[in-house]
Amino acid sequence: MSDLIETHSGRRARLAARCRGVCEAPVFSVAVISVILLNAVLLGVETYSGLSLAYAVPLHAAERFCVAAFSVEMLIRLGAYADRPKAFFRDPWNVFDLLVVSSAFIPFLRENATLLRLLRLARVLRTARFMPQLRVLLVAVGRSLPGTVSFLFVGALILYVYAVIGWISFADHDPAHYGSLGRAGLTLFLLMTLEGLGDAVHAGLAVSPFSIIYYASYVLLASFVLVNVLIGVVLNALEEAREMEREAHRAERAGPDPRPDAPDPGRVATQDADDLLLRIAAVRSALDDMEARLAPANAAPPVTTEPAPAGVVSAGAR
Repeated sequence: MSDLIETHSGRRARLAARCRGVCEAPVFSVAVISVILLNAVLLGVETYSGLSLAYAVPLHAAERFCVAAFSVEMLIRLGAYADRPKAFFRDPWNVFDLLVVSSAFIPFLRENATLLRLLRLARVLRTARFMPQLRVLLVAVGRSLPGTVSFLFVGALILYVYAVIGWISFADHDPAHYGSLGRAGLTLFLLMTLEGLGDAVHAGLAVSPFSIIYYASYVLLASFVLVNVLIGVVLNALEEAREMEREAHRAERAGPDPRPDAPDPGRVATQDADDLLLRIAAVRSALDDMEARLAPANAAPPVTTEPAPAGVVSAGAR
């Protein structure tokens, strides 16, 4: 039974080693990127109704080819984790690729043209897997979302306060821009990009010379302080994403031995534990033998009381 298990494990290790060799080949990455770009071109061509009708058969055949190529690629990637299947799902990019590729075979999604096109568009994002810098940027965007939410909350609070002040101050003189809270908020949101700031300042000075304080403080907070805070959040997330990429690269380089005959780490640990238990049992047996041999030597000699022979009289009796 153990020989059968070891044979099965060896086959899986050899399969994983061969698939890993294919995945790590530069030709494999170039081929997958080419198919992804072909899929993007096909999706763009289909937006032109004339071309999509004139070349419907070639476009459909090319789409089938892309689906087949992506399926073969995913099977190879799954085979690369044949000796450690759980590790495949620990990588978010593997899960994303599996969902995008397998969605083409789900009946409901396959029959819905809109969802199918969206999923085909999601295949373009798979180029990030083969471009480390793009992958770092996407991870940085994801990690910056919590800080961005806080930034949006503070920005919305500042925008609301200044919109109310603007409505109170300029609603009667400039109702087109400050006639309501919504219009004032939209005006200030556009001023955040410094677009039309000069005209707004001149219109405010016509109402009151103190309006310059209003616009100067708003531009200072919204256009400079908040934007710099957002840049800091993104840069911090980018540095964290780069560190995660370096750690993943080091972990990948220090991964399991890709050789087919490399022993399984779990099986090696089990064998070492069994050997240790056998050695402990042998030592205990040797100690028991030594105790059994030393026991008679350490015991006191027995005292015998034999009767004296006839004719021998003790000195006291005389």
